Amino acid sequence: MLYIVPTPIGNLADITFRAVEVLKSVDLILAEDTRTSGVLLNHYQIKKPISPYHQHNEHKIISHLTDQMTAGKTIALLTDAGTPGISDPAFLLVRECVKNDIRVECLPGATAFVPALVNSGLPINSFCFEGFLPLKKGRQTFLKRMATEDRTMVFYESPMRLLRTLKDFIEYFGEDRPCCISRELTKKFEENRRGSLLEVMAYFEAKTVKGEIVIVVGGAADNPGRKPI
Repeated sequence: MLYIVPTPIGNLADITFRAVEVLKSVDLILAEDTRTSGVLLNHYQIKKPISPYHQHNEHKIISHLTDQMTAGKTIALLTDAGTPGISDPAFLLVRECVKNDIRVECLPGATAFVPALVNSGLPINSFCFEGFLPLKKGRQTFLKRMATEDRTMVFYESPMRLLRTLKDFIEYFGEDRPCCISRELTKKFEENRRGSLLEVMAYFEAKTVKGEIVIVVGGAADNPGRKPI
């Protein structure tokens, strides 16, 4: 069978007891980056064979992996942080397992967009998760479509592209649209910056941005009139 195992997005203590038990029981661990996952596995004294599985090799090795599971092996899939499949590799392997009647079980656990969304102060009764924006092809079309989205929107972004994305949001959504930028979630220097798109961009323009970024933006139906927090 295949286990999908969420891993901490920062603080190593956020892994579940069950996840540790599963990782200690499987025959093979697949990791997006074996060095990154190695830190977590060493911390919990998990000594199992580990092999790379990422977007650059997944097409080549899926058949081999499904053959191993069909033959009786149990495999766990990890990504660098959070739940595999959420803006990370997993879909292709899960789909192949389903096609081959291989049991798949996804454990509950850490995902960066959930704490960012909940602590944003924006409506969360209905929302859409969009992951990373297109870098070039389709970016303008995507932004035009999202400009009329009434639900709260959640995006992932790298620190190097944060300002560019905020400028694009201001152009297509308007500078008064409320948002919250969360970075370094669960880590020592966790930060959640709330305000209008213009206010938040001005804040990050004046500092060096580090860490993984989650951007939560109010939908088109949100009333922009509010005091910055």
